Amino acid sequence: MTEKYQKLVRFNKIMGVFHLIQAIIMLVLATSVIQQITEFSPTIIQSYLTYDFQTEALVSETRNLFELPFGILVASFLFISAFAHFLIVYKKDEYIAGLKNNINKYRWYEYALSSSIMIVLIATLFGVFELTALILIFVVNALMNIFGLVMEQMNQKKEDVNWQPFIWGSVAGITPWIVILIYMFSSGNFDMVPWFVWAIVGTYFVAFNTFPVNMILQYKKVGKWYDYLYGERVYIILSLVAKSVLAWLVLFGAMQP
Repeated sequence: MTEKYQKLVRFNKIMGVFHLIQAIIMLVLATSVIQQITEFSPTIIQSYLTYDFQTEALVSETRNLFELPFGILVASFLFISAFAHFLIVYKKDEYIAGLKNNINKYRWYEYALSSSIMIVLIATLFGVFELTALILIFVVNALMNIFGLVMEQMNQKKEDVNWQPFIWGSVAGITPWIVILIYMFSSGNFDMVPWFVWAIVGTYFVAFNTFPVNMILQYKKVGKWYDYLYGERVYIILSLVAKSVLAWLVLFGAMQP
């Protein structure tokens, strides 16, 4: 391995340790230390149609399915990120071979899983408790990241960039937030929205945009982004910073009334 690739492998190892330490702390807080987080378990429901013999019509009913282990899932968000970094270190030869072709499949698989868990948790904070809605939010968000993988697969070292995967990925990525914002603003009482809600929305909005901006700079080859490895390093830094801030905001959001 050349020195620049060795540095990236070491960088992944360091970032994996940071993710892992936070995940362990968060798991301890969520399971034994902070009672409000331990007890915060949104009830996931299922809506269905049933026949009302009195009115002789189909009516909508709901039933409780299970309680979501919120704090544990927030910690899992960071555990998954840590695992992905350590997997890259373990599979370093395959990782480097991909980088030489301007692709990192591990990044997109990890994003597809971890960020989809996080968007589901955020959705529950805004009142989305219906199982089918949460499944759709998870899958659509995962597909957004898979479009990122397709973007890299279709444009390996190509001068003429095909932006279609980026465009469709953006459409997929914004869709869960349309659902969340509908729930958020449905009451119309904006002055009663807690501070942490605005913080989560603002943080995720910034994080949501920094990743595609990094991709645009990579494929436009702007400045230092002419080197694909520079963009790779930026992805790693963004992953740690954005996920850390968002995870702690969401976790302590569970403590609010």
